Amino acid sequence: MDLKKHFVKYEALVQIADAVFERVKKEFPKEVFCREKCSDCCYAIFDLTLIEALYLNDKFIKKFIGKEKNDLIQIADKTDRVLTKMKRDAYKKIKNGADQLEIVGKMSQERVRCPLLGENDLCVMYEHRPLTCRIYGIPTSTAGVSHICGRTNFIQGKPYPTLNMDKIYTQLQLFSAQLIKDIKSDNIKMHEMLIPVSMALITQFNEDYLGVKKNE
Repeated sequence: MDLKKHFVKYEALVQIADAVFERVKKEFPKEVFCREKCSDCCYAIFDLTLIEALYLNDKFIKKFIGKEKNDLIQIADKTDRVLTKMKRDAYKKIKNGADQLEIVGKMSQERVRCPLLGENDLCVMYEHRPLTCRIYGIPTSTAGVSHICGRTNFIQGKPYPTLNMDKIYTQLQLFSAQLIKDIKSDNIKMHEMLIPVSMALITQFNEDYLGVKKNE
């Protein structure tokens, strides 16, 4: 499958996000803490949209081969099992009557090392890191709730330029939906999938997985 045109659209969105980050960093140099080997964002738990997962997987398999690739896949597999257990436990608690927002809030505070974080505290896929990683460190908002990195010098409650992540996520979902339509997948709702970084690395996104219709 040739997904190049879809990746080009995704990369254009990445450039916009990068530009926003750089603008905020330039305007608030004392507030933005991001610097080399600051790996706070590399322990945050988040999922990727389908287009992001496919893009990261594509770049990963093109960059790594042999033992280095196998070692990273093993680390990703272990990470994925940890995340799966956490999500399973959270689901059980919610099913048993626990407050969903409270459980989600607690999960967002959990710390799990990203499989792409190298031993030197540098991302081994930095040039192709997901959007969430790129904007971590500047004020963002999701569903009307603001978020800031715990290491920044931004003060909670004060007005700052804030990146609306709902608009970013909507665009990513649209990219994913168009991709699914273009490849003629049997699973028309696959664009709604959310995939952890660890799973994006270990999954074989072939035609069978994506539900591509076979020519008869």
